Amino acid sequence: MFAKVRTVSFVGLDVKEIEVQVHITRGMPMFSIVGLANKSVSEAKERVRSAIASSGFQFPQSRITINLAPADIIKDGSHYDLPIAIGILSSMGIIDTKEINDKIIIGELSLDGNLNKIGGVLPTALYARQNNLGIITPFDCANEAMFIGNGIDVIPTKNLSNLIAILQGYEEKTLPVPLHVENLNKSVGDFFDVKGQEHAKRALEIAAAGGHNVLMKGMPGSGKSMLAQRIITIMPELTLEEMLEIGIINSISNSLKDFIISTQIPFRAPHHSASTPSIVGGGKKAKPGEITLAHKGILFLDEFAEYPSNVLESLRQPMETREITISRAESHITYPADFQLIAAMNPCKCGYLGDTNKECSKAPICAEDYTRKISGPIMERIDIHITVNPSTANIFEKETKPVETSAQIKERVMNARNIQEQRFGIRKTNTKMNGGEIEKFCKLDNECEQIIQRAMKRFGLSIRQYHKILKVSRTIADLSNSENIQKPHLMEALGFR
Repeated sequence: MFAKVRTVSFVGLDVKEIEVQVHITRGMPMFSIVGLANKSVSEAKERVRSAIASSGFQFPQSRITINLAPADIIKDGSHYDLPIAIGILSSMGIIDTKEINDKIIIGELSLDGNLNKIGGVLPTALYARQNNLGIITPFDCANEAMFIGNGIDVIPTKNLSNLIAILQGYEEKTLPVPLHVENLNKSVGDFFDVKGQEHAKRALEIAAAGGHNVLMKGMPGSGKSMLAQRIITIMPELTLEEMLEIGIINSISNSLKDFIISTQIPFRAPHHSASTPSIVGGGKKAKPGEITLAHKGILFLDEFAEYPSNVLESLRQPMETREITISRAESHITYPADFQLIAAMNPCKCGYLGDTNKECSKAPICAEDYTRKISGPIMERIDIHITVNPSTANIFEKETKPVETSAQIKERVMNARNIQEQRFGIRKTNTKMNGGEIEKFCKLDNECEQIIQRAMKRFGLSIRQYHKILKVSRTIADLSNSENIQKPHLMEALGFR
């Protein structure tokens, strides 16, 4: 008896179709799985055996061979349980192969035959739609598959017995409530709550408008973390395509506890004790790291100088290419990493450099030692550098002018973003301009050229820093609705270096 069932394997964010071939013959009872299966797939034998028996069927006392083809792709994950079980039941004649030929099956079985929630349903459903296939998935994951929309036959199932009854025509499939895009952002505060710090607010407004990286340096309690957390309140909302892309990343990384699609950009804030694989991706299973989970959003690194040097250095290439390639002996996996870096740090180890009442006895040498682990190349890749001074006095003083809300700041940010979208013809920010685009859209008059030339000679600026200044100047000009970069725009950009 022979049967074939469709399922998938995940290689990075790519979906590869796998054929589960089941062969049952006479002989001494044996259950073997071949085809480069790892431990989690090999353990499926016991889950499948118990699930079939718990569902009221006699497990065949025969020689059972499962081949996962093609055999040159590593098979990893518990989602092979259900296709293996369906393949065995199909070989036994319990399920008609016509009912499953055009469907991709994924799901993890419990010993009692129930199906557990798994990751990877969203990209699997996308693959199924692209190839005119249906999908059989655990009921708790069906929302992910249904979010893809029309054109795909989704069969949710709560347990193995329920699925068999549906495939045999004795029961009708039950669909969960369809998902809707959540438009409400998480409550993270408002820029209205931040008293003073106008310079820092202005820097974050420019960063949001042009997609620029930011480094905030200041004493403890000056408001760096509070400012960083509020930047998402002035960022543009995600498009449907971006939401889908982020959903695929979260589905592959299995970090979707409750599948919710939101227009809010990702905001990742890993602890400074995080390892290199957890930040850039990797590990035994080459899973996506924080820079990939922050794709199309914000990567906030608080206590920037406390991160190990190797972690910070690993950010150099992704910050330029906006992707990360993880090399393993078996394969090379590339993940997207189009994140915006917001970093915050103290000026020194004690944190009070410049305050004669609080600074330690090692000042200013302690500041040099503290910041030494942050290399020049990393600092060059950060567009905007600002100092956030303590503003304790401001909370007791009456504001001389009304404090702006995030909604008011976001209006200017969105206007600048619209200008950039019209300029490039696509949803793209100034920070992603290439050399040709910089030359075309960042032209300077004679006075501005002389200013930037003097600045480069005086401060020893590199070509990369020169381009960063021009990009920030272009964003400031966009915020001012100016067609050309003017002297005030350039001077403000220079002040952020």
